[in-house]
Amino acid sequence: MSVSLSQNYFEVFGLPQDFHLNIQDLTERYRELQKAVHPDRFATASDRDRRMAVQQAANINEAFAVLKSPLKRARYLLILAGVDFDDEKETTQDPEFLMEQMELRESIAAVRELDDPFTQLANLMKMIEQKKAAMLEVITGQIDSKQYAGAKLQVQKLQFFEKLLLECENLEQDLADAL
Repeated sequence: MSVSLSQNYFEVFGLPQDFHLNIQDLTERYRELQKAVHPDRFATASDRDRRMAVQQAANINEAFAVLKSPLKRARYLLILAGVDFDDEKETTQDPEFLMEQMELRESIAAVRELDDPFTQLANLMKMIEQKKAAMLEVITGQIDSKQYAGAKLQVQKLQFFEKLLLECENLEQDLADAL
C-alpha cells in the first residue's frame, strides 16, 4: 500500500472530501495505512525506500491529525476550496465577539481568586464547549452550502475558543499542582 505525497488528506484515506467524517472509520484507515508504511517494515529495503516509508508515515500522521480535528478539518477544506488564511494579519473585527473574548478572558483570570476555582473553571469550560459545538454546526452548514467567506470567519472565531479551552485546561492543571 503506497501513499502519494501529492494526494490531499482525504485522498490519503480514500475518503470523500467532506466535513462529515466517521472518525472511527478514519481511525481504522489510519491504523491500516500506518501498518502498511511503517518504517520497520522497510528495515532491509534500500535507503531510498526507507526514506519514502518515513515520509509516507509522516504524511499519514499529519493527514490524520488534520482530519480528526473538526477545526483543522474545516480549515483544511476551506484551503482546498481556495480560501486563504493569514493568521498574522487577519483577525475578526466583530465588536460583539471581541467583547465576548475580553469577558471570557477576565472570567478565566478571576478563577484563581475564587474559593472553589475548579467548579467555576468547569462551568467556563462547559460553556466554551457549547459555543464550539454551536459554531461547528454553523461551519458545517456553511461549508456544505459553499459559503466559504462565512465559514472562514467562523473558523477564525472557533480558533479563539480552542485556545481558550487550552488555557482553561492549563489553568486547571496549575490549580491541581498547587494543591
